[in-house]
Amino acid sequence: MTVNIYDNANEMADALRQLPQFTALQAAFGKMKADPIAYGMYQQMQQIQGELQQKQMSGQEVTDEDVQQLRDLGDKLMKVDMMKDLMDREREMNSVMDEINGIVTKPITDLYRG
Repeated sequence: MTVNIYDNANEMADALRQLPQFTALQAAFGKMKADPIAYGMYQQMQQIQGELQQKQMSGQEVTDEDVQQLRDLGDKLMKVDMMKDLMDREREMNSVMDEINGIVTKPITDLYRG
């Protein structure tokens, strides 16, 4: 029997979309995105994180000022209830993803432990 692992992966992606954790995350993101102030702060955070990752990947130093800028914006975001809710939903979804990753990578883990 031939197994097309990519078909299985696509089925898994479809199944993930049906999970209550995903639909809750989707709803929380939609709510945040509908608020121009919260979404603007979210986009700013994404931009800063991207810039810091670029610096790290290109070997540039990430300064204390860079880190502080990210922290300050993160602190502001955590004062917005819908952002706290979004982060809670992200944590729930990440927990599911961690469990799935453990299942998917178990053959490799077992190989190296055996």
